[in-house]
Amino acid sequence: MSGGPRSRHSRSHTRGLAAETIAAAFLLIKGYRILARRYAAHGGEIDLVVRRGRTIAFVEVKARADLDAARTAITARKERRLARAARHWLARHPWATSHVLRCDAVFLAPWRWPVHLPAVTFLALD
Repeated sequence: MSGGPRSRHSRSHTRGLAAETIAAAFLLIKGYRILARRYAAHGGEIDLVVRRGRTIAFVEVKARADLDAARTAITARKERRLARAARHWLARHPWATSHVLRCDAVFLAPWRWPVHLPAVTFLALD
């Protein structure tokens, strides 16, 4: 039963984990510290929570066939789910509320350097 929905989901999940690992390594090289990976809460998930200096970034990682496709893969629904999970993370880590908070993205495509875009969207925490 090769090629069915379950195996397609499994391959997608494996590619997502690999993309997050590459993105985490890329951000570490840029001087960020990983605070959390795959943080899930209340119907939302944050791929990476990172810190550099006084900035906490909630990072969405998207890997696609090309960088343009990766850039368009973050939908309004995904942004709402990310914001919901970020609010939950902040409630569990109140020390972070005094930091600069933002949502970043890391886009990946085969044979291309990762692209890190800081502050891709405003984080609505209210």
